[in-house]
Amino acid sequence: MKLTLQPMTQMFSTLDLSPVEVCIDVLDRIDRHNGKINAFTETLREGALAAANASEARWKAGLPLSRIDGVPCTVKDLLLSTRWAAKYGSLMFGSESVAAFDAPVVARLKEAGAVIVGVTTSPEMGWKAVTDSPRFGVTRNPWDLSRTPGGSSGGASAAAATDLGVLHVGTDGGGSIRIPASFCGIVGHKPSFGRVPAYPISPFGTVAHVGPMARSVYDAAAMLSVIARPDSRDWYSLQYDGAPYEERLSVELKGRRIAYSATLGRIDVDPEVRKAFFVAVNAFKDLGADLIEIDPPIGDCQTIFHAHWFAGAAFRLRDLAPDQRGKVDPGLLQVAEQGGRYSLKDFQAAAQARAELGARMRVFHEQYDLLLTPTTAMPAFAAGQEVPNPEKGGRWTDWAGFSYPFNLTQQPACSVPCGFTKAGLPIGLQIVGSNFADLAVLQAAHAYEQTQQWSAARPLSFE
Repeated sequence: MKLTLQPMTQMFSTLDLSPVEVCIDVLDRIDRHNGKINAFTETLREGALAAANASEARWKAGLPLSRIDGVPCTVKDLLLSTRWAAKYGSLMFGSESVAAFDAPVVARLKEAGAVIVGVTTSPEMGWKAVTDSPRFGVTRNPWDLSRTPGGSSGGASAAAATDLGVLHVGTDGGGSIRIPASFCGIVGHKPSFGRVPAYPISPFGTVAHVGPMARSVYDAAAMLSVIARPDSRDWYSLQYDGAPYEERLSVELKGRRIAYSATLGRIDVDPEVRKAFFVAVNAFKDLGADLIEIDPPIGDCQTIFHAHWFAGAAFRLRDLAPDQRGKVDPGLLQVAEQGGRYSLKDFQAAAQARAELGARMRVFHEQYDLLLTPTTAMPAFAAGQEVPNPEKGGRWTDWAGFSYPFNLTQQPACSVPCGFTKAGLPIGLQIVGSNFADLAVLQAAHAYEQTQQWSAARPLSFE
């Protein structure tokens, strides 16, 4: 059943469609298609049907709990719940028993009446920007099964692209929402850090965000309105502003000062991605925005990011015995070993450099409301490998340079579809805002989306 949020809940309200019908359809689609893409670690059939029946009763009584009541959702396999055991894509860290509490995002979805149909795949501990793990194997891109859906929220992006749910929870520590959104042709929003409460805190620390993934900007905005509700367990969380983001999307961009950069001054970009990016920039000009081509003051911040991300991996693996380490993804072991070699001086230097980067970007956004870049430098590459050219070596951070800088700065950033390659692979446009300006980012994404047809496209083999 290929419906986005607005028509679905409109039909719920008129009783022309039942949350139970939709739930059964989604579960059946998962049964039919998941074997090809491996997007789910498990489906939650019994709990989903119970939630759908409860939602149907509320809609019949005219008392829905929220705008997403009865809507099928998925949650990534890094988030805790009393309903399922998080496995973290790992043979070592996954629990065989449910948690004693729900993570904030899970709690908010339940309170809103959402129907959680399943748990989506992640690489082990979400450590890389593609999705394969020792526990669940390789997740594949619905547009080309030989390709990766990206990561680490690759299961969520593959599920969204094939209508195996309407709303999807992702996490993003270095691009893990935006990269798979780009590779799979969907919308993925990394909120400002603290906008969506998280508990327990990610072992990778203050670069890690939680956010929505969906087929449209409206759907992602509506989901954000729910999952951004407060939770006292996250002491980093922002003060709740009560913003119904989806109700405030429609604005004119005339007069908005929007910077754009095809390379951030240093990134080698695939020609087809570059071409689609400039076509998207011209669409913003047509919308009346003032476009200025300029490279933001980011520079090469990979070393800063490694000090944060790799040290987090070292911390997570710190207590493993030698025989246990043999069961961990070798790449994760390697970055943890590198992270373990950072000294206190190294880490403090990286923290200082990060603060200076964040300050430069805040000053930059005093002049520019938004920044446009490609989401990724290339379309999806072969599944099951960390980098496009394994023979050249390297790490995922070598090709994800458009995404992780904005984890360091904690700015909101959204990926929206902006075209396809000649081979039929999706291309993403990234829209970055100043700190806390989630609404401005979503408004720009929505305005652009309304001029395009890309978000409606679906892989034909998953009809």
